[in-house]
Amino acid sequence: MSREASVLFDVPGPKARMRNLIVGIVGTLALAGFVIFVIVRFNETGQFESAKWDPFQYSGVQQFILDGLKATLKAFAYAAVLSILLGALLAAGRLSDHAPVRWAATAFVTFFRAMPLLVLIFMLYLIPGSMGWWKWDPLWPLVVGLTVYNGTVQAENIRAGILAVPKGQSEAAYALGMRKTQVMTMILVPQGIRTMLPTIISQVVVTLKDTSLGFLITYPELLAAAKLIGGYQDYNMPFIPVTLIIGAIYISMCMILSAFATWLERRLRTSRKGKPPAAPAQADMGGGYGRSTATLPAAVGPSA
Repeated sequence: MSREASVLFDVPGPKARMRNLIVGIVGTLALAGFVIFVIVRFNETGQFESAKWDPFQYSGVQQFILDGLKATLKAFAYAAVLSILLGALLAAGRLSDHAPVRWAATAFVTFFRAMPLLVLIFMLYLIPGSMGWWKWDPLWPLVVGLTVYNGTVQAENIRAGILAVPKGQSEAAYALGMRKTQVMTMILVPQGIRTMLPTIISQVVVTLKDTSLGFLITYPELLAAAKLIGGYQDYNMPFIPVTLIIGAIYISMCMILSAFATWLERRLRTSRKGKPPAAPAQADMGGGYGRSTATLPAAVGPSA
């Protein structure tokens, strides 16, 4: 089979390469033109005036943004860990041999994946207080809502990764007498996690961005801090400057998570391949003429 026939698409010819180059140049110029237009409009409306940027030099404003960042990372840490744990539990339930467990997990995943996250957070925030059950800190409705919603998505990611493992892996494990719990924890889950790791990390990034919904229930996270600073009359209401700063912080956090995902995926791929075997040692099997050498293993165990 030729190399051209082994690929999944036709190699672009001269005309296709020229067309792709033209499209790329036009797209780049259009994007650059849009950015220039936005900058010019910001300049014309006075968004780059020093009066709108001076408040960010105050230590109180900087501390306010830092407190919002800490609150965002706190909610994200809880929600990210709990959603992955919930996702693993629901994935195990959906793959269970027991029909009631499988049906319950499927119903839970189907229902909460279809529910809008904002509605879920509002329900968790308003219903307990209005019913007189309890009044909890706004952190927990946000964390529980993010955990339930993203946990159902992570469950489907993990389940898809496990199902992507070739059936021969589990069949060989069962043939060796392993129980299903052992097959799942030792064979299928490690391989499935490696397969779906980029998708899992992508959903973790979504979890980080969804923490911004907390400002709707008065949780003092990063976006809530930006809203208060931007609407402060004494600071000349710097909506655009604070939006640019908070947006840059969110983008930086997402890029750090993406870089971590790339590093982790490369690390797991390297560890899966393993190190090359050590060179065999040569041992002398006699002296003088006619002496021969034999290949011995690099490490010799104790004699029987």
